[in-house]
Formats: sequence, structure tokens, C-alpha cells
Amino acid sequence: MYRKILITTDGSAVSSKTACAGVQFAEQLGAEVLALFVAPEYQYPIYVEIIPPSYPSEDEYRAAMQRAGQEHTQDVVASCARRGVRCEAMTAFHESAALKIVDVAQQNGCDLIFIGSHGRSGWGQLLLGSVTNKVLHNSKIPVLVHRLIKEPGK
Repeated sequence: MYRKILITTDGSAVSSKTACAGVQFAEQLGAEVLALFVAPEYQYPIYVEIIPPSYPSEDEYRAAMQRAGQEHTQDVVASCARRGVRCEAMTAFHESAALKIVDVAQQNGCDLIFIGSHGRSGWGQLLLGSVTNKVLHNSKIPVLVHRLIKEPGK
């Protein structure tokens, strides 16, 4: 059915729970996993004429985000290794996480995006914006939304 599943993570407890469910799903199907962390692009400080010395350079920022991406995808990679699921992890940079998720899935031959949802609706969803909804709207490949009924730790 599905051979390569993109699983996104942002390092939060919700995305960790989703990633666990995604790895189990991939194992059941015999699919491989691409674990993805999307970091925002580097932003130069605005409204200042001189960049403060304490402000990180673009190279420092990118290196820090690469390390964060490795930390955030580490659980997915470890879970895949325990279950015998082939896995690759990557960090990508873009201002719109949703658009980058869709782009990475297409560029890497994924045939399913496995993504989480907090289960918010109404004003909560409208005010916060939803990466999941944007992925659903923009993806041409199937998207499986794993909805958490309650927040982890509650």
C-alpha cells in the first residue's frame, strides 16, 4: 500500500506521540520512514542599523537548527531502529512548515504524509493556524492525520 511515509516532528510532546504512532503504522505496512523537522529560515534583525554582536550569524543559526533537528528526529530514528523499520532523518528550512512538508514529501518519493493534530476546532484552530490543515490543503499525496484525544501528560 504505502512504501515511504513522511513523519513530521517539531520536538513537542504531541508530535512525539504522533511520531510513535507513525512508526508503528510504518512497521505494520512494511514501509520505510522519512523523519522531518522544519526550521524557520534565518531572519536578520529588523529596525536596527547594526546587527548586535550577540545576534547569531546565519551559519551559527543554521548549525543550531541542524542540531535541534537531529535531537527532534532522534526519537523517530531510535523507534524505527527498535522496530526494524528503515529510516532517514532530515532538517529542512522554510518559512512555511506546511509547504516545506509537502515539498519534501514530493521530492523524496513519499506516498503518505503522517502528521498530528491537537484536535482543536473552531476559534482555537482559526486563531492558532494549523500546519496540518495547510498540509491537507496543499498536498497531492495522501495525508493521514493522527488526532490526539488528550494532550500528553494530562
